[in-house]
Amino acid sequence: MSDSSQSLTLQAPVTGGVVPLIAVPDPVFASLTLGEGIALDPLGECLHAPCDGEVVQCARTHHAFTLRTEAGVELLLHLGLDTVELKGKGIEPLVAVGDHVRAGDPLCRFDADALARGASALITPLVITEAAGWQLLPSKHREGEQVSLGEPLLVLTRTAVELANTRANGPLVERRVILALAAGLHARPAARLRAIARKHSVSLTVQHESSTDNTDSASADSLSALMNLSLAEGATLKLTAQGEAAEAALDAAERLLTTPEAEEHSAPAPSTLTAVTLKEGELAGLVASPGLAIGSLVSYQLPLPAVPLMGEGEAIETARLKKALLSVGEALASAEAQATRQGQSAEAEIFAAHGAWLEDPDLVAAAGKHIGEGRSAGQAWREALDTEAARLGASGNTLLAARVADLRDLQRRVMVELSDDQQAALPELPKGAIVVADELTPSELVAVATQHPAGLCLAGGGTTSHVAILARARGIPCLVAMGASLIDAAHSATNESVILDAENGRLALTPSPAQRAEVAERIDARRYEAEKAQALAHEPAITLDGREIEVCANIGGAEEARLAAESGADGVGLLRSEFLFLERDSAPSEATQRDEYQAAVKALDGKPVIIRTLDIGADKQLPYLRLPSVPNPALGVRGARLWASHPELLETQLRALLGVTPLETLHIMLPMVSEVSELRDVRQRLEALASEMGLTARPLLGAMIEVPSAALCARSLAVEADFLSIGTNDLTQYTLAMDREDPSLSARADVLHPAVLWLIQTTVDGAKGHCPVGVCGAAAGDEKVAALLVALGVNELSVEPARVPAVKAALRCLNATALAAELPALLALDDAVAVRQHLSTWLSRANHTDITTTTLERC
Repeated sequence: MSDSSQSLTLQAPVTGGVVPLIAVPDPVFASLTLGEGIALDPLGECLHAPCDGEVVQCARTHHAFTLRTEAGVELLLHLGLDTVELKGKGIEPLVAVGDHVRAGDPLCRFDADALARGASALITPLVITEAAGWQLLPSKHREGEQVSLGEPLLVLTRTAVELANTRANGPLVERRVILALAAGLHARPAARLRAIARKHSVSLTVQHESSTDNTDSASADSLSALMNLSLAEGATLKLTAQGEAAEAALDAAERLLTTPEAEEHSAPAPSTLTAVTLKEGELAGLVASPGLAIGSLVSYQLPLPAVPLMGEGEAIETARLKKALLSVGEALASAEAQATRQGQSAEAEIFAAHGAWLEDPDLVAAAGKHIGEGRSAGQAWREALDTEAARLGASGNTLLAARVADLRDLQRRVMVELSDDQQAALPELPKGAIVVADELTPSELVAVATQHPAGLCLAGGGTTSHVAILARARGIPCLVAMGASLIDAAHSATNESVILDAENGRLALTPSPAQRAEVAERIDARRYEAEKAQALAHEPAITLDGREIEVCANIGGAEEARLAAESGADGVGLLRSEFLFLERDSAPSEATQRDEYQAAVKALDGKPVIIRTLDIGADKQLPYLRLPSVPNPALGVRGARLWASHPELLETQLRALLGVTPLETLHIMLPMVSEVSELRDVRQRLEALASEMGLTARPLLGAMIEVPSAALCARSLAVEADFLSIGTNDLTQYTLAMDREDPSLSARADVLHPAVLWLIQTTVDGAKGHCPVGVCGAAAGDEKVAALLVALGVNELSVEPARVPAVKAALRCLNATALAAELPALLALDDAVAVRQHLSTWLSRANHTDITTTTLERC
């Protein structure tokens, strides 16, 4: 703190690069909802106090600390982004609530590597959450500038007039809610809660209902107090608001606290090498992309293009560098667009990241400095990126070190533009080679992949590198971090084939002929099955006993309809129309909906498309559709029950659906139907609207079977419906009374429970002679479960687009009649575990008996 009572200086809590708060890749920080401040991209592994103060809040997950100065200023230090998801892993707190600290005192130590792997970013915001009559002066530090620990970072000055602490007057309203935020009430939702209170000019208080007094309550004005409540998912809260807009404020607060966060970043599983006992002639590595490969080792090395050391003057070389950067930027943008068109999202994201890095002002400034010292544009760029690559490599952070390959990629691209050297072409590789290199840049990997290598082995690299991501996306087996011995092995390699086992992290340099034969057989079998399934993906799925089963796709919108068509889907079994209604301030118009539905129908080119009407309820709130709070939203107003209270939504959606052509291929499906009257009411409304619009054709109308009452009354529903579709996810949770979102119960909420199977059997039996029955739940994508569903009498399965070829292939090898004969034994078992074991045994035995020549050709 400054000696002057009129100013307050905040020191850098860690050495790192400056990031303006508005540039932080998190909407709450970037929008300044929490308050003004700055952020640092840390290079150290200890967070220090930026000033003297009292620790008034320590997040239970150790990722955030709030200090209050003697003058009443509150500061939030938030270590990384989405670190709340790590639940404290990799962070060691060194202070507790109530401790008094001096500027520079350590607050916590952290494992930067662990945080980098599990969080979305290491960027650490420092935010003034309560200014208390102080004003933040503009920062003198520019973006990307490196500051050292303890260096002056921000300065606050007293305002001429401090705002009075006013309390809202007006009605006092209370409401009870269940907290649905998986990470609890952490900094971002706390900031939004405060923003709600301020927007509606109310006094808002949160109290944990388990408390018998007010010790577990906090005002929304204080983020530290809110976070100190340590509220976890499932907590019962009492919200109290006072002010003229108290009801509206509580509506907004309830939506915030009862709606699961849309962008939760789950920490990925750690990428570690399983301990292996290596045999003589084997090398170990980290599995970056799984798979098996056999081939000869081929070294890959591409020198940087030759560029002049000295330049022809600052003006000329600066212009040359600018032109080269522009050319590479255009190439990256073109590559990103092409990858996006081809559905290669991983590549598109990497090209976009490279384009952003190319525009990094610090890299350009560093190159400019070298040009000013007399270097040519190409040499200046080379030296600038060499320096940055060395800094990243020496950081001790594996995630940052993994970005060195990206820098080398940009280095090469720009130098190629500035070189007359034509040796930059990629070397030609023998077919089916296992490529060995120290490192590969992403663009090199993309180019190498066009030559169809059998696998990749890298001495360096990491499982989080962009090269690893690209290898996985392209299905190329890859081991990384294999060390210098890999390069030595490649230099002394013969033409003999090696075995790359990128499932167990081994490279066998001298395998026996028997080992090669065994692995080759496994590779051939896998390739054959995948190719055969893909080749027949557009053919019908006909079982061994002659039943034709439609295999359709579940999609989330018109964009995915193209993927469904390409995958060989026989149609769309479920288009979830919710995507049109979510993340909007108002309901989509009739025209907006019609255009999306039409695009999906067009993509399937005459195949049936089933569109589910809006499936929303108190468990999935919309800003413009306020449903009353209920103790159990899953049992409240949702799905088809919504239309009685909000007929205007159904009216608009039905009109949009009726506007699609040709109507003969469009099927409309109602969710959460529990009795036939709900279906009958919608059919009457559909008929009335079609008549008003002068239509002669009508779309088919069906109902989802998701609740036991619908399954038990399937006969009456089938008489009214054109088709029935079983939603196995909901049917399972309602039958077993197990919330499908509860992680402690997810393993037991199994569709193969005999009770659920009985309800599916009842549905199929009730619909016989009246209408077909499909399944659009997740169970349809499980090949074993799919076989049982078909044996139960289901006519159609709807799965994720990528699963269509495999499910079709599995059904072609199924004798549904034979499996149906096993149903009495399966349905008599005690639980899902027993059913799954019995089913697996039967299918395994069936696949190894009675195999005829015809069967072999089909399977």
